[in-house]
Order: sequence, then C-alpha cells, then structure tokens
Amino acid sequence: MATLPVYRWRLAPDGYATRRQLRALGLRPGGQAVAAQVERPRRRRGPLVAYLYRVDRAKPVRPMTAARWAALAKANAARRVCPACRRDAGYVIPPSLGMCSACAFPDNAPEGASWNSSPTSVR
Repeated sequence: MATLPVYRWRLAPDGYATRRQLRALGLRPGGQAVAAQVERPRRRRGPLVAYLYRVDRAKPVRPMTAARWAALAKANAARRVCPACRRDAGYVIPPSLGMCSACAFPDNAPEGASWNSSPTSVR
C-alpha cells in the first residue's frame, strides 16, 4: 500500500485540486482515488487535512436534466411543509425545531391570527 504525498499548506504543485476547486472549474473527481493531501498545521490540535485530486484525470460535471431539476424542486418543497400543521411555511423549516415557528411557539402568535390555534375568544 502506497502512502499519499503530503504537502504543506499552499505549497501543493500545479495539477492538483480539491473537490471545491474542481467544481469551480466545472469538473468532478470522476471516480479517481485521492492523489495527495495538504496539511495545515494548528497549534493545539491535529492539522487540517484537504484531499487533492489530479486535474488532468477529472471529468466534466454532469449536466442537470429535467428530471433532476424536478426532483430537486420536489425535495426543496418538502422541506418547507410543516409536519405538524401540514402547511407551507414559506421558508425551509429548521431541523432544530422540526416544525414551523407558529407550531413550535404557539404562545408567541399574534392575537386573531388565522394560523393561531390557541383557544382565545374571537372578536
């Protein structure tokens, strides 16, 4: 088993790139193995490591098809629906709450709001 070449931060030779750098160039690793790594030293912890890929072996990014765009739109729409009240919240529901803010904090709802389910008198 061969070990990976390790370069210090900002000293990697030309021809290597991280995943983000490949993506900025319109490329993807395309199944190739990690070719090298860059290490950035830190004071009290282990070094930060970034894996590098060969640019000449990278393949172009696959284009988005109509079916992929539709699947992405459906997934994003599902992230906006509150599981408690089943309404579109108008924003992506935070995973920390797990529901829209109206369901998570019903006491903070304004008086007479249509989405307020608290048993207050209607004027």
